[in-house]
Amino acid sequence: MRLRETDMIQRIAAAVLALAAVLILSGVSPARAEDNVCITCHGAMPGKYGEPVKLWKGSIHSENGIACNACHGGDPRDAANAMKKERGFLGAPKYNDVPEFCGRCHVGVLKDYLASGHGRALTRGGPNCVICHGSHQIVKASLELINEKSCSRCHSYERAKLIRGAMQETETMIVAIDTRITAYKQVGTDVEKLEKDLFSTRNRFHSLFHNVDVKRVTDESAGIKADLKKIEAALTALDDQKGKRKLAGAVAVALLLVAGLLAHLMRKTYD
Repeated sequence: MRLRETDMIQRIAAAVLALAAVLILSGVSPARAEDNVCITCHGAMPGKYGEPVKLWKGSIHSENGIACNACHGGDPRDAANAMKKERGFLGAPKYNDVPEFCGRCHVGVLKDYLASGHGRALTRGGPNCVICHGSHQIVKASLELINEKSCSRCHSYERAKLIRGAMQETETMIVAIDTRITAYKQVGTDVEKLEKDLFSTRNRFHSLFHNVDVKRVTDESAGIKADLKKIEAALTALDDQKGKRKLAGAVAVALLLVAGLLAHLMRKTYD
């Protein structure tokens, strides 16, 4: 094995070890679900003790490999000591503590929530994170969560309906632009700047998901759509360039065919 190949393998190994260390320090276990004693133990229990695992399996957390210990702490590899405070076990938070509990990972979302009408009403019985997203079958933030059935549990749907309407067109634009950028990336076109612009704009859009101020959401959505239209214009320019290159290619091919035909006719004339 050449020295360069050996050095590359060593670097890859070091990167893998570093990633594993980051996951462990952040409380996210890189172990498989079947190696997590919290899941294997509670998953075999009946009733309320096994229900959290069943719900978790259908959550966005499970989809992303985030297991029980990432939220509740404890040792996921030692059944005898899994729920000891010495091993970092936190247990379940009280109602008013849920936002801070979830906010350990979702820092930006926590900030948006606390500044919203929902967050300001928390100590007066306002909704915490699990009211909308669930406690174990966690559902990611989306416009689907803003619906009459959910919102009308606490108040009328009118304001929420206006907010969803203001955000719907923006989300459609984001999805369409993301699809176009992905298509260009797949053929090797340099769209890094457009990708970064979309990432930044999408983050601004996501910050509105926990806002319940209709005017602010409407105004912010209008500004976000204006920025999205700039990205769309840049993609349209790429489309035009691509179209011109295709046209130039077609013309070149046609000229070559004509030249080949003329050459063939000239040879037949001399023959």
